Amino acid sequence: MPDLVTFEQDGSIGTITLNRPEKFNALDIPMLRALEAALDSAELAADVRVVLLRGEGKGFCAGGDIEAWAAMSAADFQHQWVRYGHRVFDRLARLRQPTIAVLSGHALGGGLELAAACDLRVAERQIKLGFPETSIGVVPGWSGTQRAVRRFGAQAVRRMALGGEMFAAPEALPLGIVDRVVETGAALTEAKAWGEKIAARGPLATEAAKLMIAVAEGEESASSAEALASGFIALTGDLKTGAEAFRTKTIPEFSRS
Repeated sequence: MPDLVTFEQDGSIGTITLNRPEKFNALDIPMLRALEAALDSAELAADVRVVLLRGEGKGFCAGGDIEAWAAMSAADFQHQWVRYGHRVFDRLARLRQPTIAVLSGHALGGGLELAAACDLRVAERQIKLGFPETSIGVVPGWSGTQRAVRRFGAQAVRRMALGGEMFAAPEALPLGIVDRVVETGAALTEAKAWGEKIAARGPLATEAAKLMIAVAEGEESASSAEALASGFIALTGDLKTGAEAFRTKTIPEFSRS
């Protein structure tokens, strides 16, 4: 049985692929677990500077698999489905590397929420994007009314979540829902080229810039200040001096270097 989600590295570019094409890469609990593991692999790959997220087959991601949650109790739906999905999507949003969603197929419901958790989105012109959840009596549950509003603006999300509008990629571009629109079949090539340009920039500066933008956007808060400060300290001599003094049981002699 093929892996539900894969992670591959090609130089400084890592690619995470949703691999459930027979279901248009709809997400269920095993898929979410596999995605979380792939994100961990990407985070730990020291020389990966940009991560692409794509879907195998004709769809990017059709959202949450209705068959996977329809029979859940209210408690299981809230805890096992909604909260766990939030955890995985937050993991994607907080990945240290810049991320690019490769939208070569439709991104609907949870699929659009997944794309919204990426930093950038490249879409082929034939795809559609939307939040159709209210048509089946549920609401966007994986940050469609939160992160998507911060990144796309409230009015665009209202039109999708309340009005049921689905936007073709060229319509989504001026609304900020996607960042680039390309011809059918060209999204992965465009995303790789864009990723290579990003990867050529200073990696630490790029990661820090991503984190600071997330703070301004409300995606991150106090933990980001600690991460930035700790990273700064780790680049100075203080960390090594203190650790060596602890190891040798001596008094550390710090300097501002």
